[in-house]
Amino acid sequence: MSFTIGMTIFVFVMTMVVIFLRPGGMNEAWPASVGALIIFLMGTVSLTDVADILSKIGGASITIMATIVMAVILESFGFFHWAAARLVKLSKNSGYRLYWYIQLLCFLMTLLFNNDGSILITTPILILLLKNLRLKPHEMIPYLLSGALIATASSAPIGVSNIVNLIALEIVHMSLYMHTAMMFVPATLGLMFMSLLMFIVVKNKLPKTLPASAYDVEERFFTKNFHPLKGTISVETKKKRTAFMLKVLLFVFIMRCLLFVASYLAIPIELVAVLGSGALLLWRWYHLGTNPVDILKKTPWHILIFAFSMYVIIYGLHNAGLTEMLVTLCEPIVNQGLLQASFIMGGLVSILSNIFNNHPALMVGTITLTEMGLDPVTLKTIYLANIIGSDIGSLLLPIGTLASLIWLHILRQNNIKVQWKDYLSVSLIVIPAATVVSLFLLFYWVQMVFA
Repeated sequence: MSFTIGMTIFVFVMTMVVIFLRPGGMNEAWPASVGALIIFLMGTVSLTDVADILSKIGGASITIMATIVMAVILESFGFFHWAAARLVKLSKNSGYRLYWYIQLLCFLMTLLFNNDGSILITTPILILLLKNLRLKPHEMIPYLLSGALIATASSAPIGVSNIVNLIALEIVHMSLYMHTAMMFVPATLGLMFMSLLMFIVVKNKLPKTLPASAYDVEERFFTKNFHPLKGTISVETKKKRTAFMLKVLLFVFIMRCLLFVASYLAIPIELVAVLGSGALLLWRWYHLGTNPVDILKKTPWHILIFAFSMYVIIYGLHNAGLTEMLVTLCEPIVNQGLLQASFIMGGLVSILSNIFNNHPALMVGTITLTEMGLDPVTLKTIYLANIIGSDIGSLLLPIGTLASLIWLHILRQNNIKVQWKDYLSVSLIVIPAATVVSLFLLFYWVQMVFA
């Protein structure tokens, strides 16, 4: 192994170690940016490469941040408290029914926003809800864990629900529309299987009957945040609040649909995403009388730095010869057939994701595919197998995705401890099975519809 590739791998490994350990609660963008700077100063990545990286991740990053801005706006509207109150009402005191409504909420939030945004939305909702029900810690963990797993995995059906998926789409020159046409049905069926299997695994840990709420979380929020000079919705009835929240969600849904229309018409989807978040921001300003500057402060802009820095490091590994080595290793297997190729590459990305996080794993896997000279259908199918490995297979360990790291951070902020044994007691059974089933469904769906 040459000195260059050895040093590049060393920088990459040390960067990931610091990201996982997060000494002193360090933001993951710091070690990623330091690692990227070292790679650049080593000369492994040139200014031309940096310009190419910016062109690849620019649109994806803008799209994701625009949807996260929408998620932050929802919080200011009181959506978290409203949703928590609705979940309590819909569950009708059944712990099992609450499980399924949580699964549905987490799935829909990821489809409407993205996996990181969904975690930022659903985790506070669930913490608020479960603490209000005064559940014991061992009763809270199954709901929190299963919700986080399905929220993160639900980025697989549509490419716009994950920043790394969007970046990878640029690499393989695949439209958002085509990704959804090939992936939505098999991935959604795989998620349904995953939810059912998780329910079987955690059923004995769920309370059959839920205790009464300690207080009305919705009324407490709107009463506390009421300001008569700002025209808030806090003085309105619950029925009117619900109508308002549904209007907001309908607007977000329409903007989400327009992203696919834009992709089909070859219009930059980031343009639609920015217009949508801007319109929602103005709506909030008009409705609450709150200056939009506070949203800029609450938005996690560090995700942009993290994504750019990780891509610089992966580009360095590519330039140092890592992907060439992977091509030599994987190409004979890929040429054996589409089913074998899908499982090998999906499995490889799953393993790499759990070791190094799914951002670099999917980038390495996708770049490797583009070096194999595959025909378009084979390339896109194996790429989607990589997505399943990156979005579902990566959840075997709690360090496999950025969304999982964000989830753990939110739990720590709220003094909720989820030990590795709690996580692994579910993931070791559910994730491998869900990954295999999803890969099979993808292969047969492509063969049936696109072959």
